[in-house]
Amino acid sequence: MTAPHVPIPNNSMALAAVCLSSLMFGLEISSVPAILSALERTLHGDFKDVQWVMNAYTIACTSVLMATGTLADRYGRKRLFLIAIALFGVASVLCGLARDMPVMIAARFLQGATGGAMLICQVAVLSYQFPDRAARVKAFAAWGVIFGIGLGFGPVIGGAILALANWQWVFLVHGPLALATLALAWRGALESRDPNAQRLDGAGMITLSLAVFGAAYFITQGGDMGYASLPTLGIAGASALCLLAFVVVERVAACPMFDVSVFGIRTFSGALLGSAGMNVSFWPFMIYLPLYFHGVLGYGDVAAGCSLLAYTLPTLVVPPLAERLAHRYRPGWVIPGGLFAIGAGFFLMRWGSGVAQPSWLTMLPGCVCAGVGLGLTNTTVTNTTTGSVSSERTGMASGIDMSARMVTLAISIALMGQALVSGVSAYLRHVADARAWAAANALPLRHLAEAIAGGMPVAIDAGTARAALAHGFQWALLYGGIGVWMLAAISFLVFGPARPGCDSASCARAFT
Repeated sequence: MTAPHVPIPNNSMALAAVCLSSLMFGLEISSVPAILSALERTLHGDFKDVQWVMNAYTIACTSVLMATGTLADRYGRKRLFLIAIALFGVASVLCGLARDMPVMIAARFLQGATGGAMLICQVAVLSYQFPDRAARVKAFAAWGVIFGIGLGFGPVIGGAILALANWQWVFLVHGPLALATLALAWRGALESRDPNAQRLDGAGMITLSLAVFGAAYFITQGGDMGYASLPTLGIAGASALCLLAFVVVERVAACPMFDVSVFGIRTFSGALLGSAGMNVSFWPFMIYLPLYFHGVLGYGDVAAGCSLLAYTLPTLVVPPLAERLAHRYRPGWVIPGGLFAIGAGFFLMRWGSGVAQPSWLTMLPGCVCAGVGLGLTNTTVTNTTTGSVSSERTGMASGIDMSARMVTLAISIALMGQALVSGVSAYLRHVADARAWAAANALPLRHLAEAIAGGMPVAIDAGTARAALAHGFQWALLYGGIGVWMLAAISFLVFGPARPGCDSASCARAFT
């Protein structure tokens, strides 16, 4: 009798595939902000288009995250991983071929959907491929380092590509990278499924996506439409109803995509607040910080990309240290501590941007501090959320984690942009030339503020525009700093005190 064939795991190739796909995802987060000004110029966009180039990506990620986790658990994590990699490569090529902003935003939506699916599968594949806890920690540490490389060097890579070739190659480079990743994943990753996987929660997926889209649209477009206008209030009301419908669906559905029982695990909920804290502050500011280097400090594309290294590079070196700290002192200290460091970085950047002669040197301490905080938090959150549940439920857990990240990011991109524009508008209200220009053109000052925030040419003195933009960044940094500190405090309270006798190896499931 022939023995059944048992596949031999090739953990090195599987880890290489996961890391290469995380590199692509990290590059798409940090390299695209470095070319937003070029996209705005060449594709004839405006400040809102720039926001939607990023928000289309994050909202699409949110739309597919839980569906991907469920489908991966049911039909195979390796299979979904391969499909997501292939579609991400196709979507990236479509972004590179875009010739106007509507096409770019649509292609970014597709890229975000496939990228979100790819990211969920990365976590699920690693969790199954490395069942031993010590090996899993090392694998996730390597994943975090490579993800950090993509984040850390993305601004430089984006700026260098823009200087040496053109912005299209920031997207087109993912075509060959996706092919290499496919080959590695095909050969190395093990297939796995959850024998008790639930059915796809289509109603939950649709209602959550519409709620997030409506909230982002209300925040970004409400100023032009009028926040008290009937269409704007209708959008806000529809978004609120979709959110309410989502809550109802998840409570009554036989197979909800959000298993509410996991929120009773204190480590899971505390880590989830860490996800939200990072995306209230660090990640949305990644989009706007290049505008500061361009518009206030007057740096070129390459110089702005190099300056961003101080913000992103700590994410490359800190994750292994974060894992050791979490193992020794438990995540309940590391995650809130990382969030606190991000907030401290924001207030240091606010000080550095407000001095008489700001430069990258005055911004350096705050950028480094925020980057270190992100490095302490990011992989610790991922390990804690997936480690708080059984291995069969990692797809669901990672889906909830990434949903929290993407929902918070989509809304915070819009809110931080509004803080920036409001700060610019507040400055312009005291400038006679700006008020005169707005009156002569029968336009609200907000339109002028949005043009300044987006780096577009304006019909007022360049020094005034630069000062107004600097003032707007003071408001944006204040929003990010206060927001992340509030979530750090709540996260710390939710984690709660360690139980007697609970060591670092067993705390992940001990807090209920």
